[in-house]
This record gives sequence, structure tokens and C-alpha cells, in this order.
Amino acid sequence: MFNLIRRDVILQKRQLLLFIPFILFFIIMGAHPALTFLIASLFIPFNTYAYDEKVETNILLNSLPYTRTEIIASRYLGAIVYMVLAIGVTSLALFVFNKSFTMTDITTGSGLFLIFAAFTFPLFYIFKPGYIFPIVIISFLLLASIGPAIMTFLAEHLTAITDFIVNLSVPALYTGATLVILIVYAISWGITTVIYQRKAF
Repeated sequence: MFNLIRRDVILQKRQLLLFIPFILFFIIMGAHPALTFLIASLFIPFNTYAYDEKVETNILLNSLPYTRTEIIASRYLGAIVYMVLAIGVTSLALFVFNKSFTMTDITTGSGLFLIFAAFTFPLFYIFKPGYIFPIVIISFLLLASIGPAIMTFLAEHLTAITDFIVNLSVPALYTGATLVILIVYAISWGITTVIYQRKAF
């Protein structure tokens, strides 16, 4: 399974040359650090899906000595590995450019990435190749633009929930958020595995 994760990096050698300039663009433009961490985390996993859509890699993968469960596991575990590496590189770039960031920015960016991945990864195996990647990109841009407004609206109108969250201690808040994100990610992993096992290539 490690070889499947490594395969994604090998196939994206040229795209990875764009990774640093891509991140530097957001840093120079003064984007919020949490958004920069989110964008950096998305780069490799979603480039992999975009590449696989073009060349129908799943036919090749299913001819290799790996089970379908292992193939999906490599996608989900690989996404976490790439997220950690992307956060490391982004943190270094922010430090070099003397841009301040906090652990909250890192946890927010990584949490948003895992949630976004959890909701979008199954879609790549439900819809036909060539259609889902543009939909995912458009959805991401829409959420990035209207997401804060939606959260503000909910905070103002769902005061009971807002008060409950505000009254939580910081450790309890982080622990609860982490558990929710991990549960959602695990459910997504299970759903994608079932979909992929039943899919014909």
C-alpha cells in the first residue's frame, strides 16, 4: 500500500514543481494562513484524482496485486500524509517570509481539508470521469466565498448552539472538533470503499 501512496508523488513530479510557487502566491497575496494551509493540503490529493480521471488509472490499479480496499485505503491515508507534508512546507515558507501563523491556523486548515476530502472523495467514484473534478473545484470556490457568511448567519440565529460552543473550554472544543472530523472522515472512507468494491471497470 505504501507503493500506491508513493505512486501519486512519482506521477506528479511535474505538478510538484508548481507546488512551491502556488503556495508562495497565496502567501505573497496575504491570504489567511488557515486558507493557505487548506490550499496546500488540497494540492497533491486532488491533482491525483484529476490525473486518474484523464488516464483511467483505476483499470490499471485493479490489474495490480492490490485489493480494492487497499487502493481506497491508500487514497485516504495518502491524503493525510500529503496534508502533513504540505503543512510542513507551508509553515517553512510562512516562516521564511516572516508571516505569522498559529497552531489554530494549522488545525483549522487541516480540519477543513479533511472535511472537504470526506465529502468529495466518494464523488470521484460515483460520477463519470471528466465531470466531477470541475464540480469539486467550483464547489470549493463557492464554499470559500460564501462559507464565512453562512457561518456568521448560523452563529447569529442558532444562539443556543453558539452559546454552548463559546462556553466550552479550549481543550474540550479541540477534542470535540477532532473527534467529529475523524468520524466523518472514517465514515467517508467506509462509504468510498463500498462504492469502489461494487464498481465495474
